[in-house]
Amino acid sequence: MTLLNDLTTLLGPQHVLTGDDTARYGEEWSGHFHPTPAIVVRPGSTLEVSQTLVIAARHNTPVVPVSGRTGLVGGAMTTGGLMLSVERLNKIREIRPSTRIAIVEAGVILQRLHEAAEAENLYFPLWFGARGSAMIGGVLSTNAGGSNVLRYGSTRALCLGLEVVLPDGRILNLMSELHKNNSGYDLRQLFIGAEGTLGVITAAVMKLVPRPAAYATATLAARSLSDALILLNRLQQASGGAVEAFEYMPATYMRRLAEARPDIKLPFDRRYDTNILVEIGATAPRDAVPDADGTVPVVALLQDTIAAMMEEGAIFDAEIAQTEAQRLAMWKRRELAAEITTARSPAIDTDIALPLDLVPEFYDRIHAALPALDAGAETLSVCHLGDGNVHFTVFPSRDDPALHEAVVTAVEDVVQTLHGSFSAEHGVGLSKLNTMARRKDPVALDVMRAVKAALDPANLMNPGKVIPAARP
Repeated sequence: MTLLNDLTTLLGPQHVLTGDDTARYGEEWSGHFHPTPAIVVRPGSTLEVSQTLVIAARHNTPVVPVSGRTGLVGGAMTTGGLMLSVERLNKIREIRPSTRIAIVEAGVILQRLHEAAEAENLYFPLWFGARGSAMIGGVLSTNAGGSNVLRYGSTRALCLGLEVVLPDGRILNLMSELHKNNSGYDLRQLFIGAEGTLGVITAAVMKLVPRPAAYATATLAARSLSDALILLNRLQQASGGAVEAFEYMPATYMRRLAEARPDIKLPFDRRYDTNILVEIGATAPRDAVPDADGTVPVVALLQDTIAAMMEEGAIFDAEIAQTEAQRLAMWKRRELAAEITTARSPAIDTDIALPLDLVPEFYDRIHAALPALDAGAETLSVCHLGDGNVHFTVFPSRDDPALHEAVVTAVEDVVQTLHGSFSAEHGVGLSKLNTMARRKDPVALDVMRAVKAALDPANLMNPGKVIPAARP
């Protein structure tokens, strides 16, 4: 029996795709990678995933797991390989309001989980632009971040339990609902962020939180990033740590937004260097219920804090959302970042993390270093300033692989000097393999290779991703 015959017997012809039927799986959001799978399988249960991996192992065939295909680093890249989509594992098995958990399968689209939680007056606090297509399996496999990491943490912090199919087909049941479980190695953490290189995540237990009853949202122009961080700390103290998002958009971002989307109204009549989108979420009635005069306390808190810093000269201007439409318009400006970045090429994208107080120094150093590499280069950046995650893009004056590598190396140099990370929330995939080889601690790489070899000795799970080959 051939691989194709065995898979078709197991799943049925409608769920084993070849030829033109695989075309949509060759679409990769960033446009940098172009997967060409020979076969795409769509198992409909954990058992079918298990049986699929058994068949793949018997035929010594590598497997590339995929979810919503919204990744940016080539984690789902394959040429003529077997792609396993979790899209049919799309059940929300249970929303349990009393314990604030959701038990979901890997193919559940993030926005569906948002809606299901909202129906119970709860919130799943993982929020980013691709929420309408990203799936739970993918966000777990990349340890996705987003705009709310500041308050709730990345995907890793939101997961209590996992169900994983190992490369040999065994089903590893880690579907714990416990907040404390000190019984040996935390195996769950191995698979979160592993990008499908150790197995296929099929289900998870995710945390839910109370849905904010009111938001206070503003866009403001600060004198500097250092002043913006002072504002963040004051707001955190005054609100009891309720700041959900603190996003930095420099003047270059606002200029590019105006060029690419003239239909989007900018916040201020003049351009400022340091533009911040801040949002506080209030759950307690004392903060969310309007006073007799209609003032929402959490909004008043934000207004008063901004006003005090304007008197100090640390904030130049501000607009505070008075309606939900105004709030959404502010978020629209920020969430267009991917669109206005990818619309221009060539582009060199980076996704880095830095200590919060060193973010200004990163910008100073990299902007000082770039002209020596490419005098005509332009930059575009947005930053989750509250957690130190910088998305820094360089538009070089020419499409030159050597220049691309030199720019990436320059960014790496600055990040390493400042004790940051070259990968914050998008994962490693293929695009950061060279950086992993250059910058990751060699002992850490040896441990990763040992774990990979122990769980996947035949190297069949998403081979060639995340872990660079050992140097001879």
